[in-house]
Amino acid sequence: MTRAERAKYLDRRLEDLYPETPIPLDHTSPYTLLVAVLLSAQCTDVRVNLVTPALFALADTPEEMMKVPVEKIREIIRPCGLSPRKSQAISDLSRILVEKHGGKVPQDFAALEELPGVGHKTASVVMSQSFGVPAFPVDTHIHRLATRWKLTDGKNVVQTERDLKKLFPKDRWNQLHLRIIFYGREYCKARGCDGRSCLLCREVFPPRSAA
Repeated sequence: MTRAERAKYLDRRLEDLYPETPIPLDHTSPYTLLVAVLLSAQCTDVRVNLVTPALFALADTPEEMMKVPVEKIREIIRPCGLSPRKSQAISDLSRILVEKHGGKVPQDFAALEELPGVGHKTASVVMSQSFGVPAFPVDTHIHRLATRWKLTDGKNVVQTERDLKKLFPKDRWNQLHLRIIFYGREYCKARGCDGRSCLLCREVFPPRSAA
């Protein structure tokens, strides 16, 4: 298969495997999703979902969160790791949202990426999952599988994102990035597949017959 043919095939097969694409992080608003995505850095979604109920019971709007002492936020989110940095970012971005954006999460990549603790990937998740704007957030699962499936030869997530956006129609990006994550977590783990053993790796790169 050519790269384009692999992309088309994988898109179809992933839709077969995951017709529904529920957002993995529990949230009730763009703000709570933003906080949850920030917490998910170097942490599993499962752990984040265990931590956020207590945090959001305390404060689930920027106006409420900016009043919570950073130490209290840190205490609650400690299981997610990097709690000193994350707690300060949550406090600071909440204040900025109130002071500069009327307490609303901006529907703008540049404005989101200016917030403390919010990089391009986090902004892309919020834009795609909260506002339905086409984006292709690339995490470690997507970068690994895109490389394994030879959809990119990117050495970093920036090039991988650029290559994937060229390969797939824009109206497929938001669901497809979730489907790749779901597949990577379930079947094609870093240590669970050598690029030939899981379902889609075998289909895309079938073993050659002996001569």
